[in-house]
Order: sequence, then C-alpha cells, then structure tokens
Amino acid sequence: MFATVLQVALGGALGASARYLAGVGVMRLAGPGFPFATLGVNILGSFLMGVFVVFAAERQATHLSPLLMTGMLGGFTTFSTFSLDAVTLLERGQTGSAALYVVASVLVSLVALFAGLMLARGIWA
Repeated sequence: MFATVLQVALGGALGASARYLAGVGVMRLAGPGFPFATLGVNILGSFLMGVFVVFAAERQATHLSPLLMTGMLGGFTTFSTFSLDAVTLLERGQTGSAALYVVASVLVSLVALFAGLMLARGIWA
C-alpha cells in the first residue's frame, strides 16, 4: 500500500509540475484572459488517459495506473482550476467566453479521450 501511495505522490508531483510549466508557457505566449493552458492540459490529459487505458490493458501494465493515471494525469489535469476559471470568466461578465470554455473543455476533452482510445487500439490492439 505504501509503495502505491509513493507512486501516486511521484506521479502527482510530475503532473502538477508539468501543468505549472504549461501555464507559464501559455501565459507568456497568449497573456492573461482566456484560460487556454487549463483547457489545453485537460484536453491533452484526456487524450493521454485514453491512450494509457488501452496500452495498460493490452500490455498488462495496469500496475502503472497509480503512477500514471491517478498521479501524473490527476496532477496534470485541472478540474478544480477549470471550475475556478469558468467562474472567474462569469464574474468578469464574460458569459460567452465562460460558456465557450465550459463546452469546449467538456466536449473536446471527451473527443480527445476517444481519439486516444482509437489511436491506442490501432497501435496495441
């Protein structure tokens, strides 16, 4: 059990660090305003989750799930930050941007997960 908790902690530290760096990079490129970094990491994280689910099942690698899925991808994706960004846009009176952000985050992340599943199934299935 303790080894599993360490895997989750290590993965979480790596994922959260990657999310932070993505946020800094996007802020430098796009500036403040629309939460492109949060949207991007949620889409990418969903895609990678789809890829890993198939990889783990096909390669008997489910033992990596605590490290990669719960830890790394859990630390990388940002549902709580997503919620805060959506409310911040609403509070700024940017209702259209808030609606676009929520819809894009949910729908495009679902499409990305599905794409990851299909890609991985094409490779490993």
